[in-house]
Amino acid sequence: MTPAWAQRREALLSDCLVSPDIFHQRLDRLGAFVVPYQQALASEAAHHPMHLYLQGLLSQLPRKNAEAIAAWVDVERQVIQDFIGIAPWNHQPLVTVLVGEVAEQLGEPDGIIAFDPSSFPKRGTHSVGVKRQWCRHRGKVDNCQVGVYMGYVSHHDHALLDFRLFLPQEWAQDEQRRQKCHVPPEVRYHTRQEQCLEMLDLWRAQVPHGWVTGDDELGRHTRFRHALRERGERYLLGVPCTTTIRDLEAPCPAYQGRGRPPKPPWQSVTAWRHALAPEAWAHVTVRDGEKGPVSIELVTRRVQTRLERKRTGPDEWLVVTRCPLADAGTLQGQTSPDACDQDAHYGYRYYLTPTCVAHGALKEPSLGELARVIKSGACIEASFKRGKGEAGMDEYQVRTWEGWHHHMALTLIAVWFLVCETHRGQQWTPALTLPQVRYGLSVLLLEVFCTPGIDSICRQVSRQLMRNELARFYHHRARKCMPPRKLHREIQ
Repeated sequence: MTPAWAQRREALLSDCLVSPDIFHQRLDRLGAFVVPYQQALASEAAHHPMHLYLQGLLSQLPRKNAEAIAAWVDVERQVIQDFIGIAPWNHQPLVTVLVGEVAEQLGEPDGIIAFDPSSFPKRGTHSVGVKRQWCRHRGKVDNCQVGVYMGYVSHHDHALLDFRLFLPQEWAQDEQRRQKCHVPPEVRYHTRQEQCLEMLDLWRAQVPHGWVTGDDELGRHTRFRHALRERGERYLLGVPCTTTIRDLEAPCPAYQGRGRPPKPPWQSVTAWRHALAPEAWAHVTVRDGEKGPVSIELVTRRVQTRLERKRTGPDEWLVVTRCPLADAGTLQGQTSPDACDQDAHYGYRYYLTPTCVAHGALKEPSLGELARVIKSGACIEASFKRGKGEAGMDEYQVRTWEGWHHHMALTLIAVWFLVCETHRGQQWTPALTLPQVRYGLSVLLLEVFCTPGIDSICRQVSRQLMRNELARFYHHRARKCMPPRKLHREIQ
């Protein structure tokens, strides 16, 4: 190994040395962090154990549901389950505090608001909003719940801000199922595009941003793109490979001397991409990644698309990206089947962004800026991985409307605390990652809630035995016979 490489290796390893200042008084900071959220709750919910539930989400529990958290923090199971499942407190004030903190610490003028759905596979049919639909988690149509999320991406970091549970139309029209799952009467069926616009209208004035982005599930709807243009938003939305376009920069066919002058023909974006010359692709490096520079190849062209009833839409910029097939295959299962197409070597994706006129001339979007916005989709996927891997976002066991929203709000708050602690710890340890921050916090919580001793062991075992005996009791009661007690055996 050359001296230059050896010095760089030593420098990288020195960034891994952990200072005690990272973990010192972390539990005190967690207590101070929760205070604004507790104050945001209504008065009747002020005494609920929100801080205990957050500590359970940040612990080392293998399954972070209400029952496991109750056993961990040593409170009655019903207390935590009622707080999450049926307690009448509104989660929206918590989201308001969260959005304000994220905008203050991560906000920048060219930030990106990203909309992305996330699915949660379910086996039964009684949980609110569950049905057979496209499940991105499994890459196929399956039984699941779907939430629509609003995230924020800046040069500093990324975080999830708000969310909506997608209520299918058959659920919205079934009063009996609505009552069982406590769906509020004012909640009606909204498409996922309408839910995104609702969140955008609610927070866009408070969250500084320069772009709005989303996948092909949103971009394929021309009305959604029109609504963003009406709001003055600059968007970059994915579209399916079956999208029909007209290339406005292509030469027009020869005029035959009769009728209107001909225009370039309509064709699918896939057919248009096949006709591209090899030198048309531009290579752009976005940023440094863990395994090398994050780069992308793309090409842009000014086009028109088809609207409803075969009407012609406004001018837009078509952005086509390609990446090696090994990288594209990992993303194909996360989106709908027609989100991208591929050939023998590359996977391709298609996006649309509005045209911009500057100083009386048509301004072509910057390739570097487009590449940055496109790669922001990977940041939102990383936010989902944080929530599901570190804070139990997908480990809830609730069926009600309130329970789903309560759990999601507290999960986003728990992840945001980990993000803040990671930024703080990287002042001493630049290589520090969010999972390691969560590990250190879970060890500290282990010392608080699970101090070794006979009394602690007896409480844990007793709680599990009581659950087993209650299950046996109610099984016998359903058969209208008295359950026998377990016999005491004398100790020899």
